[in-house]
Amino acid sequence: MRFSSFTYLVGQGLHNLRANRLMTFASMGVLTVCMLLIGAAYLLGVNIDYMVEYIGNQNMMVVYMGDEEGQNSTDEQISAADAAIRNTPHVVGVTYMSPADVLATYGDMLKDYTNLQQVFQNDNPFTPNYRVTVDDPQNIESVSAQLMQIDGVASVKAPLAMAEMFTSLQRVINYACYGIVAVLAIVSIVVINNTIKITVFNRRKEIGIMKLVGATNGFIRFPFFVEGVASGLISAALASGIVCGAYYALCRWYAENPSNLSQMFGGQLVPLENVWYYIVGGFVLLGFVLCGLGTATSIRKHLNV
Repeated sequence: MRFSSFTYLVGQGLHNLRANRLMTFASMGVLTVCMLLIGAAYLLGVNIDYMVEYIGNQNMMVVYMGDEEGQNSTDEQISAADAAIRNTPHVVGVTYMSPADVLATYGDMLKDYTNLQQVFQNDNPFTPNYRVTVDDPQNIESVSAQLMQIDGVASVKAPLAMAEMFTSLQRVINYACYGIVAVLAIVSIVVINNTIKITVFNRRKEIGIMKLVGATNGFIRFPFFVEGVASGLISAALASGIVCGAYYALCRWYAENPSNLSQMFGGQLVPLENVWYYIVGGFVLLGFVLCGLGTATSIRKHLNV
C-alpha cells in the first residue's frame, strides 16, 4: 500500500468517528465502563492479596533455649545456636531476647497491674529465646523442624495453623478476584462485539456501495480498523485516567486517615506506581483487540455483495 493511500484511509477512518459519532460514543461508553469494572476488580484483588500476605508475614516463631530438664543454655550453646539459626534457609530475621529483655518486655505490658521488675529482681524465671521470621508463611513448618535440631534449643513455638490458614486464604482470594476479572473480560468481549456488530450493520449500505464501485476488501476494512483502534485507544485513555486518578486519591485518603484496621493491614494500599503500567497496558491491549480487530472482522459478511 502506498503512503498516500495509507494516509487517505487513516483520514477516512478518523472522519468516520465524527460522521458516526452517536454509535461511536455508544461503543466507547460501553467499553470504558467495562474497563472501569475490570480495573476496579483487578485493584481489589491486588490489594486483598497484599493485605493477606502482609498479615501472613507477621507470623513469628519463638525459639526457646534450654535443655529437656529446664536448665538454661550456656553462653557457648547460645552463641553456637545464634549462628545456626541465622544460617538456616528461609530465615530473614532473627532477634535475640535475653531473660532481662523478656522481663522488661512483659514488665512494660503489665506495668498498670504490677511491677515485674521488682517482683523478679533476684529470680528471673524467663529463659533466653530468639524471635525468628521466615521469608514465606509456607516455609514456617520446615524451618521449625530444622530449628528443633539445633543443639541448645528446647522448643519452638510456631503458628503453623495460622500460617496454613493465611496461605489457603491467599490462594482462595487470588482465584476469586482474578476469576472476577476473567468473567468481566469475557462479558466485555461479548458486549463490545455486539455493539460493534450493530455499528457495522447500520453502515451496511455504505459498505455495499463501496464494494459495488470496485473497492477491495482490504480498502474497505482498513478505515473501519482505524476507526475501531482510535475509539478503543480513546476508551483506554479515559478508563486509565479515571481508574488511576481515583486510585491515587484513595491511596492518599487511606494514608491520611489511619485507623486500627488499616494499621493491621500494613497501613497502606499497594502504591499506584506498582500497578499503573498493568492497568494502562491491559486497557490499551483490550481496546486494540476488541475494537480494532473486532470492527475489521465484523464487516466480513457484508463484503459479499
